[in-house]
Order: sequence, then structure tokens, then C-alpha cells
Amino acid sequence: MTQTVPHILIVDDNPEIREIIKVLLTGEGFLATEAKDGPNALKELESRQFDLIILDIMMPGMNGYETCQSIREISNAPILFLSARTTDSDKLLGFSSGGDDYLEKPFSYAELLGRVKAQIRRYQVYQGKERQPSSASLGQVSCRGLTVDLEQELVTLDGTPVELTGTEYEMLKLLATNRRQIFSANRLYEAIWNEPYYYGASNTVMVHIRNLRQKIEPDPKKPAFIKTAWGKGYHFD
Repeated sequence: MTQTVPHILIVDDNPEIREIIKVLLTGEGFLATEAKDGPNALKELESRQFDLIILDIMMPGMNGYETCQSIREISNAPILFLSARTTDSDKLLGFSSGGDDYLEKPFSYAELLGRVKAQIRRYQVYQGKERQPSSASLGQVSCRGLTVDLEQELVTLDGTPVELTGTEYEMLKLLATNRRQIFSANRLYEAIWNEPYYYGASNTVMVHIRNLRQKIEPDPKKPAFIKTAWGKGYHFD
């Protein structure tokens, strides 16, 4: 299968930052499109598909959190927040609004590229643009109406497809293919984000678990699939 060139949308009200990121990304062989604010980003998303969205938070009018929520209504492309807001509550709000990753400004070019490539890789595998053997034998994992098709990278609930982000799918696949095995927040974070655990990453995992439950659980307040082992972590039952 011919590999398509990843297309990245850069959303920031600062034209100099947009230009710096664009030069960096195009120098690595990516396609890059700029948007100066949230409304312009949504217009771009209405006319084409992107493999990643790099999103600032502090923008006039429609801020990054609001933009992220609106993007999630029309796209499952990974969203990487790039912001000077650095508190844990800022990051938690970013993940709660639908973001996949969060990088603080100022950032190193190497770290930005590493995050970009990791998110695009995960998304392209999930979208079927790039196939790779699963760590588990190819097939299906089914439990009480929920099915994870490892070959087609497809999740269904009672026969209805469930729209997940690439990050959410990878988390569900890891838990479902290791049924009843407890994964600590530390272990989940390092396995899914492929980087060392840091203070506050538990909140990142918690938010993604919550978002995943909202999509696959008949009653998210009483989860039937992804259970919490208090003080230990999470497991698929």
C-alpha cells in the first residue's frame, strides 16, 4: 500500500509560531496548513482531512479548549495542544476537551517532532493507512456485545461502530487483549504514549479512561467493561 504524506493543521494566532512549526514540519517531509484561529481551523477541517492538529490554547474569541470540542464533533484526528499554560489543571482541561497530547511552550524541536510522529503513527495504524501485525494474534476480542476487531482496527457495540480516537483505540486494545490484567496508570501511560511517566500523567490516563467509558459503556457511571481496581489501576473485565 502506498504511504500517504501526513497532513498537519497548525492552529495558532501567532503567525511567527505558525511559520516556525510549518518550516520544521515541511523540512521533515510533512504537509502543513495554517489556521490563525478556531473558526478558520474548523473551515479547513470541513474541506479536507488531516492526520494531526497542533492547537494553541490562548487564542482570541474561540480558545483552544472550545476549538478542540468543536473539532471532536467532526474529526477523530489526534490533537496535540501546544501551549504556554503549564499547570496540571490546564493539561487536564485539554485532555477533557478531547486532546490526545500536550506539549508546553517553549518546546524543543526534537520533542515536538517526536510527539508529532508518535501521534501520526498511532492514527494512521488505527485508520488503516498503515498496517502492522498486532502483538496479539489477529482476530477479535468480544465481550457482552462489545467487539474489538484487531485485524480491521474496528470497535463495535451491539453491532454499531464506535468512533474512537487513535489513543482511545490503543488503550482499549491493550486492556481488552490482556483481559483481567490490572494496568497501573504508570504502566498504561508509558505503553500508550511511549514516553516515561511523569508526575500528573495519572490525570491524563484518568481522563482518557473516562472518555473511553463514555463511548463504550452502556452506563459510564457503572462500567461493565473497563473496571477500576482501586489503588492499583484499570482492567478489562
